[in-house]
Amino acid sequence: MHSPRLRATIVSACDSAYSFTPVIHLARQFAQMSQSEQLRFAHGVLVGRRINLRPLLQTPALSGAPLTIEVNGGGMVVLFRFGVVVFLDVAPIQQAAFVAGLRDLVTEPVEHGEFETLEFIVAPGSNDLLREGVLLLETDDLATLQVVADVLAKSVTLDHHERMISSTFDQVEPLAEQLSSGRHRVRHSRGLVAQIGEMLLVQHRMVGRAEIGEKPDLIWEHPERERLFVRLEQEFELRERRSALERKLKLISTTAETLLDLVQAQRSLRVEWYIVILIVVEIGLTLYELFLH
Repeated sequence: MHSPRLRATIVSACDSAYSFTPVIHLARQFAQMSQSEQLRFAHGVLVGRRINLRPLLQTPALSGAPLTIEVNGGGMVVLFRFGVVVFLDVAPIQQAAFVAGLRDLVTEPVEHGEFETLEFIVAPGSNDLLREGVLLLETDDLATLQVVADVLAKSVTLDHHERMISSTFDQVEPLAEQLSSGRHRVRHSRGLVAQIGEMLLVQHRMVGRAEIGEKPDLIWEHPERERLFVRLEQEFELRERRSALERKLKLISTTAETLLDLVQAQRSLRVEWYIVILIVVEIGLTLYELFLH
């Protein structure tokens, strides 16, 4: 869950990989910006399981780690290989066009991708504080905006995994209840193995690709931005949400492994009965032959 102080918008797109809903939402924000030119926003959206960034490295970029590119029409976009792009001051139409151009580089495009928006204002001397849900930044240099994009991208990734694990949890819970009552007979192991594999894959994406819970590489190059990163990490509760996900992953994996052990035990018992039956048949045939002679 997000901090109540953080007025971030988290909505699941329901129509397409980049639905019209966030476009309307951001258009309203642009209308607000016309009234207050200082108000700006960062908008992160999940476009797929993975983005192949290598072809984009050949294009002019503001930075290569993380990959940051200027967008036609104004603003910039920060791309992350774990499937999230974060737009900074980019108009909704340009966002939709940019995401559409990424389709050939996206593995397993997400049709109902989560997205999240964070409003911010550049206010020198603000000490990078959050006030009434708006982030006050001391400066808007590239390193600062990349820190904001990194935290926002990780939050969007957590949103996606939270929704996915919640769905899996709903499927596993009835099995666990039936198992505790002794009324459940497990017959198929393929689905259980798939669930175990899916949970391992989620852990790999969170820890290996998104590196949730770890400082981004740019912090080592810009240690003065660490305070901003830590503050945003706390506001988005990244570590707490990751810990909660890991507990659910462990519970789901343990349940699936237990059920898989039952499947294997049932198969072993079945094989033992087959062996006993074969022995009995062999004895019967032997006695029959002896009786005939």
